Amino acid sequence: MSASLHTIHRLLAITLFAGCLAWPSVEARELGIDPAELVPVELAGVGVSATAGAPLVLLRHLETGDVVPIIIGLDQARAILMAMHGVEPPRPMTHDLAISMMSALGATLERVLVDDLVNNTFLGMLEMRVPGQDAPIRVDSRPSDALALAVRSGASIHVAPSVLIAGEDLDYEGLPDRQVVTALGITVVEAGQDERQAMDLPDRPGVLVRRVVGAAARTDIEPGSLIFEVNGDAIATPMQFLEAVRETERGAKVKLRYWQEGEEHGLELDQGAGAPERRQPVISA
Repeated sequence: MSASLHTIHRLLAITLFAGCLAWPSVEARELGIDPAELVPVELAGVGVSATAGAPLVLLRHLETGDVVPIIIGLDQARAILMAMHGVEPPRPMTHDLAISMMSALGATLERVLVDDLVNNTFLGMLEMRVPGQDAPIRVDSRPSDALALAVRSGASIHVAPSVLIAGEDLDYEGLPDRQVVTALGITVVEAGQDERQAMDLPDRPGVLVRRVVGAAARTDIEPGSLIFEVNGDAIATPMQFLEAVRETERGAKVKLRYWQEGEEHGLELDQGAGAPERRQPVISA
């Protein structure tokens, strides 16, 4: 495709998106719950159903630490994993394009809402701020797409209590390889031998810190650290890190031990740590 045709297609897409934002009926349905009753959660990662093997997104309740799974599509699971691993595709994929269009229009995706469960189907909303409008605009969305947008933009995620309850009985397990998990605002991955050698990390079980945001970013822990202990228990995989955080007694601080710059360090974080950090969208030419 020539550069001029590419530009025309891009402008058409932005125009269509702008029209959707301006259309009076863009909110195709009412929220299924009072917005004040929505509960903040942290997108913890992607797993699979222990019985059916279906992909799941794992949401961590910021107040209780509970982890709740929601079934999602394979494409959305892949998009979330790519964003969590920090993979930048050579050309924008669907969710990257949506974020870029919002940015080009000056719109900001502020919140992603999973607000209802109807006939065994989760319902979601995008809540955006648009220049020139005082009230936020809400757009009906599949939760899986909305969550994929949240992990790219840093939008906060809020769910209905009924959604949390619905996922309580769904057993899940981690991915067989390339696990990536976020808890307490700390994203961790498996610590491979190449990474250990490159970063001069000790040969002991632990997980590699890939990204730090929120309250954790205001402490001394940095990307490249090796977390080897949570609440006194040794961990070896990202899923073990998530489960150890989840099992922290309610109201207690999560105690971490990690290796950084040749020394062992300790860190305590509130279970409510994990607020997202706004990401700057990348608009490809």
